[in-house]
Amino acid sequence: MIRFTVNGERLETDVAADTPLLWFLRDNLQLTGTKYGCGIALCGSCTVHVNGEPVRACVTPLSALEGKRVTTIEEIGKTPVGKKVQDAWLAEDVVQCGYCQSGQIMAAAALLTKTKSPSDKEIDEAMNGVICRCGTYNRIRAAIKVAAGPAFAPVKPAVKVKA
Repeated sequence: MIRFTVNGERLETDVAADTPLLWFLRDNLQLTGTKYGCGIALCGSCTVHVNGEPVRACVTPLSALEGKRVTTIEEIGKTPVGKKVQDAWLAEDVVQCGYCQSGQIMAAAALLTKTKSPSDKEIDEAMNGVICRCGTYNRIRAAIKVAAGPAFAPVKPAVKVKA
């Protein structure tokens, strides 16, 4: 029996200990926001947080989770940092095809939880390995900077006033 927490809910499971977390989330909990990409931890589409650290769910066996906390894309928006990141993603219109975006948001939230105002180098290092096939990297970086801003507010369109 493996015991751990997913999105604040304590679980006990007798699913095979070598089952990758990704498949447990998707098949057993129906949490399908975490995506399957490469299956070998190279693309980052399956990034989730385990005890606040970004990990690749496709290669993380359930046996590694005993007593740990897992947070997925379904829950990250309920944290202050995750909410800022998701709002910034919308404000900067980051998403194109969207396939990698849950992994991108999870990696960005982990970065901003540890580093309140990251440099370009820190952003590049934190986001390295979360691959976007559409090439939205510039918008991702812009969204991270918006989310890191102390007075973050979603961008609103300018209003013209008649003189």
